[in-house]
Amino acid sequence: MKNYKQLTSGLRYQIYGLKQAGLNQTEIAEKMGVNKGTISREFRRNKGKRGWRPGQAQSMRDERRQSCLNGRQFSSGDWQEVERLTRLDLSPEQVSERLEFEGVLQISHEIIYQRIYADKRNGGDLHLHLRSQKPHRKRYASGQERRGTLKNRVSIDERPDVVAEKSRIGDWEGDTVIGKNHKGGLVTLAERKSRFVLAGHIRSKHAEGVTAVITGLLAPYQDRCHTITFDNGKEFAEHEKVAEALKADIYFAHPYHSWERGLNENSNGLLRQYFPKGMELTDITEAQVLAAVEKLNHRPRKVLGFRTPHEVFFGVEIRYTKQPAAVALRA
Repeated sequence: MKNYKQLTSGLRYQIYGLKQAGLNQTEIAEKMGVNKGTISREFRRNKGKRGWRPGQAQSMRDERRQSCLNGRQFSSGDWQEVERLTRLDLSPEQVSERLEFEGVLQISHEIIYQRIYADKRNGGDLHLHLRSQKPHRKRYASGQERRGTLKNRVSIDERPDVVAEKSRIGDWEGDTVIGKNHKGGLVTLAERKSRFVLAGHIRSKHAEGVTAVITGLLAPYQDRCHTITFDNGKEFAEHEKVAEALKADIYFAHPYHSWERGLNENSNGLLRQYFPKGMELTDITEAQVLAAVEKLNHRPRKVLGFRTPHEVFFGVEIRYTKQPAAVALRA
């Protein structure tokens, strides 16, 4: 009987060639000079949804090996320190980076996540210290969009440099805010230089309704609308209609790069003061939305030298206090 032999990447491609030539597992084993159990085990363990393929098989083998190495290289004392920091409500990334920063331990946040969920399966409570209590972890696919690509989208990489400079009025960021249980929502727009905010109510995230709200919000300010930067949500599938209606250029941030629309994300957070995350947004009124937006646009902002977004956007100055300055100072 031939001895068990570990397969390399090159041997896996050799197996693939023999398999494509029509040889069965026993014949492949004979040609390769390995036990037929090696071939059988290889096809069984490293089979993907599209069958056994050499490149994928090698990757699956490498992942298992790395997982074993990661499991062996940390002592019980290391894990105690990881768990201690986790119980202080630090995220796995914060635990990983802080331990490396202090020269204590090098461990990836992914391995810490694996430890936490293994602890959960065993009845532990470490997962309760994670900020997001989701039944499944969201996978970010190394920055690649997993929901498909919008037709004819133009990347933020092609956006003019003047937009990043925030030196002119007329460059907007757009997004949606969705209510509890995906019931109702808001379309939000934020102008980059002035921080001026617009928002409109939507009953669903369907592209047709979102398009109508965007064009309706920006139509009165079309002369102050040069560009709009969206995320990659399917609600912006009709972006070409928006561009045509407003005579503006539309760009899209990279998938899962929310910081590329940081102002819009911040504005959505400010709106949450009036429309909390636990609130369904189906039955809110346009008057409620307008009232919240008015408050934000007339709120002095430190980044604007304590002028309001309304003042910067329209180039006007409005008396914010009711009393003359001298009286207000004496008071």
